Parts: sequence; structure tokens; C-alpha cells
Amino acid sequence: MPIAPIITFKAGRCEVDTSSKPYKVKPQPQPGYLYLYSEDDLVHFCWRERDEPLDQPELDLVMVPTDGTFVPYDHTKQVEQSSKTNGRLFVLKFSSSSDRHIFWLQSKPQSRDGDPSYFSPRDRKIGDIVNRLLQGEEVNVTRELSAVRNVDDRRDDDDDETMEDVGSRGQPRDHRGSGSGGAGPDATGGDIREEGEESREGGADGARAASSSNVDAAAAVRNFLDSLKGQGAAGNRQQQGMDIPYPYLNHLLPTSITVPTIEAATPEYIDSLLNFVPPSIIVLASGSALNGEPSSEDIATAREALSLEDKRSLLKKVLRSPQFQQALAGLTMALRDGGMPSISEALGIRVENGGRLPGSSMPLGGGEAVRAFVEGVKKTVQGEKR
Repeated sequence: MPIAPIITFKAGRCEVDTSSKPYKVKPQPQPGYLYLYSEDDLVHFCWRERDEPLDQPELDLVMVPTDGTFVPYDHTKQVEQSSKTNGRLFVLKFSSSSDRHIFWLQSKPQSRDGDPSYFSPRDRKIGDIVNRLLQGEEVNVTRELSAVRNVDDRRDDDDDETMEDVGSRGQPRDHRGSGSGGAGPDATGGDIREEGEESREGGADGARAASSSNVDAAAAVRNFLDSLKGQGAAGNRQQQGMDIPYPYLNHLLPTSITVPTIEAATPEYIDSLLNFVPPSIIVLASGSALNGEPSSEDIATAREALSLEDKRSLLKKVLRSPQFQQALAGLTMALRDGGMPSISEALGIRVENGGRLPGSSMPLGGGEAVRAFVEGVKKTVQGEKR
């Protein structure tokens, strides 16, 4: 599926040295782009190096609305001791976890006195737009950026080209850079390759065309999420003010954990995991043609045709897919919104009090529901092992 970014701007990633205080943030030199796009009503927050394809970001986070915030870092407003920065930093924070991602703007700073940490009105508007998109708001990016002028900083507008051409949400257009690009803090160039839909159709310009197995996986995920909708969405509203912070399922199951698990898994465990993969995907992965719903014989033949490495590869593709991350995010929201009783019953998960508040018929909600679900999964697995 072609990617149509909502907003794109030049930024690099940072590493944080926590070995001493105050912590030190080290900007990485690789010139890159931060960009957001929407898929299945969820926003993807992505970063890639400028010479990498649009559909192969190094960082791709599926954001649940209101969970993330994107804010400028101001060392003068920090409670703890903090060193003065020599660049413009933005921090991506999560309400559901302690994870942090720090980025530095790679366009030329616009301060009159040469202060490299100065945020121009345009810089702040870019951050504000990203933050509002993460809250689930609809934003007309083109209109809002065109209304911003750096009236209180340097007037050399040619040096303030922080953005590629962007379109408002739901109105994709080509995204083009405007120069050669550079690695340092003064980098003002862009990526001159096309970033619009036309260059991505059918795998053109080096992009990978979507396979039929990916389409089937997306359909399977959507069907599962649709079955969870409407299951007590307002069940936890009475708990406002009583909620606890707890990570979302997509934060608890990052690919840095799940993929190594697959690589080290026994053949028996691999086969057991395949039972949870839609049969049509297994048949397609074996190279067989698929006409309608596969029969039990088709599925058995397809599984026998797959080598152990083929099975591992298929499972890793599923775990890395945006659809899987979206499914985890959607399941988290269904749990938080009061769907715990019906979800735990449907999945056979043993949870305390049937997923309801003690002494009440009201379902658990918020972070407490997600915590109870995770604990229920642990207890269910431990019980099956015994």
C-alpha cells in the first residue's frame, strides 16, 4: 500500500548517555527525515535516513491516540540539573511507558544571535502539528505552516526550509526536497526523490509491492478487531482519577523481543505458533495457489512444504508487520475501554473477577484492565504447563 506522509521534516536521532548526571544527549550525524502517515485510523511515527526508501523506515511506531506527546526540550524548564543544549531537540514521550525518543532538527537555526538551541515560530509549529496528530486531531498541515512567519528571528527565509512539500491529512501529494542535504546541524537540503504515491505503486522506484499474503493478514487483523468493537466501550468511565499507568501491549511486545524468541524457538514451538496464523497465509507462503477458503488438506500440505526456516521467516514477517502492531494497539484500546470480560472469555484467558471490578458488574478499564489481562495471560500459561 503506498505511503502518503501527512508531514515530513528534516531531523536526526539522538543517543542518551546515562552513565553520569546530568545525562548527555549525543546527536547522531546521519541526515534523516521524521514523517507521519495514517493507516487504518492509526498514525505511524517514522524516521529514516534520507537515502532510504519511504517505506523502509528505521523507526516505525504505531501510535495509539493520546498515548504519545511530541514536545520541544527546554533545558531552562527542567526540574533536575540539565546542561544547556547546542541544538533544537524534540522529545517523543509516552503516557503508557517510560520510553523516550529524542530527535534534533537538522535545518539551519533561525536565531538572530546564532543561538543553535533557539526554536523559531516555524520550528514550534512543526512540533505542535506533530503533537496534535498524535492526539488524534485532524490538521491541515499546509494551511497552518503557510500562516507561520519567523517574525522574531532571522529573516533569511531561504535558510528556513525545514519542510518538504506536504499536504493536509487525507490529501496526499508529492513530497520533494530542495537541495543536496547535509549531515551537520546546518543541513538544509532535502531528499530529491519523489515521495508521492505515484513512485510507490506496484513496487516502483525500488519500493516493495504489497504481497497477497500481507493483504490477507491485514484482513484477518481487521476482522479480529471488528469483533472486539462495541464490547463495553464506556465501561471504565467511572474510574477516571483511579487509573494506573501501564504499558500498551504493542510496547510490551516489541520486535526486539519477539523476533529473537522466534529465532531461538524449538521446532515444536514454531509449529504451535503457526496454529495462530490465518491458514490462507500459510498456503500462500508455501507457494501454492489459493482459490477460496483452503481446506484442511490444503493447509496440511502447505505446512509440510515449508521448511523450519520458512516457518521462522513467516512468523517473523507477521511480528514485524504494521498490521500486527495495530492489532496489539487495537486490543489494548478495547481492554482499556471496558471490553475485558468478553475479550478474556473469547480468548480463554483466566482473569481476576472475570475482568470486572471487585463486587461489581462493571468491567475493569484503563491501565488496570491491561495489567489484569497480562497477569491473566501469565496465569493461564502457567496453569497449562502444570
